Amino acid sequence: MTEVKSAPGTSEAENASFPWKIHEAVLDNGLRVVVSPDPTTPIAAVNLWYDVGSRHEPAGKHGFAHLFEHLMFEGSAHVDKGEHFEWVTAAGGAAINATTSPDRTNYFQVMPSAQLELALWLEADRMGSLALTQETLDNQREVVKNERRQRYDNPPYGRWVEYALALAFPEGHPYHHTTIGSMEELQEAALEDFQDFNAVYYSPNNAVLTVAGDVDPEAVVKLAEKYFGGIQRHGDIPPAPDGTLPSLRIGETKRHVEPDDSVPRPMTFFMFRSPDSRDEDFTAVEVLAAVLGRGRGARLYRKLITEKNLAQREEAYTSVWNLAYGASVFFGMFSPRDGVEAAEVEQEFTAVLDGLADGSAPVSAAELGRAKALLTSDWLRAVGELGGRADLLGQYATLDGDPKLVREYLERLEAVTAEDVQRVAALILADDNRVIIEYTTNATSDADAADGATDDSADTADTAEGQAMARQEKK
Repeated sequence: MTEVKSAPGTSEAENASFPWKIHEAVLDNGLRVVVSPDPTTPIAAVNLWYDVGSRHEPAGKHGFAHLFEHLMFEGSAHVDKGEHFEWVTAAGGAAINATTSPDRTNYFQVMPSAQLELALWLEADRMGSLALTQETLDNQREVVKNERRQRYDNPPYGRWVEYALALAFPEGHPYHHTTIGSMEELQEAALEDFQDFNAVYYSPNNAVLTVAGDVDPEAVVKLAEKYFGGIQRHGDIPPAPDGTLPSLRIGETKRHVEPDDSVPRPMTFFMFRSPDSRDEDFTAVEVLAAVLGRGRGARLYRKLITEKNLAQREEAYTSVWNLAYGASVFFGMFSPRDGVEAAEVEQEFTAVLDGLADGSAPVSAAELGRAKALLTSDWLRAVGELGGRADLLGQYATLDGDPKLVREYLERLEAVTAEDVQRVAALILADDNRVIIEYTTNATSDADAADGATDDSADTADTAEGQAMARQEKK
């Protein structure tokens, strides 16, 4: 019988950010099971994280991880195509979906707790017996091609992140390409290539099963053994390509100008390499993003919109992605108001960044408190909802190696000082760590791009369609 271990207990007051117990077990085949009981509502959130994302894809197979997000809904030995949704909804379940990022793929649903066994059976059936045929592969390749058209090629500004990542990370780096993948490589790959990918990465010893809600931990582990225990582990899961960089900084400012008369207005995007989500400075980077560019109280909104009326409302912000290996990215954007030149807004935008980075405009106590309050609110909303709670446990178990680290977030957030924020600003916002993607509405701005910046846009534009990625893909 698999032993169920509880995390070291502390009182609810001592763990106000995460007062629920955390139980862990590992099946003989390597599947990690994390259970967080909460009897206050008769539902259970089931979340299955696989340690595979676009960063794991070898050369020539870009897009495999995201395609599998689709293929996993195409049926298995005992479940026909599309029936996963039908079984879950018929049992009163909801929130059925999956997402892919560079670092992982996860599958989730929320069930009445009395129907937990059904959800575990469904997940185990497709882990152990996915119906991966030429027909399902060809069908989903076309679905992904259509998704690319809908999300990247046809929408205004749809390819900005593709251009930015290709410039922010060198060729061959696991974050250089987007999760949507290369349509050419997906089309050229054989069925056997996808079957091999499935056998390696969709194995129990490469997964974390998380259940949060009105459940008994020992009963959950028994059900996991019943349905997942017979699935054979894969003996040799290859490591992802090395994401180590010689320096966190890019080394220069890179600019790509995209003349596009189809966009409704000019738009400029910025991307900076930043510490990854497992770095001790990452929480300070989150605070930096909130201080600079989150909401009407943020510096960029106050300067560009409230004070100078240069940019469109709600279109001057910064944020951060939580990429976990080697480096993450900090990004921002603005759109000038009608009659205002993008260059004028960019000058003010970068002046706000520089003022914080060089210490000439340090973070005030009010700004620091506001940013922390926003991030605390985000956190409490996430853990207060069972689906978010199960997802966070899966994240910490998969990417950080320990689901109990979920309890430390608010403590780390509270410990961030104004000096920490200024320090990370100086690290990542410098002009030698900057990618700028500028959408213009006329072709004359090509000449403007060459003024004072490195223009790598020609190679990027020619090859970006085969490089691909998006931070997170949803079905």
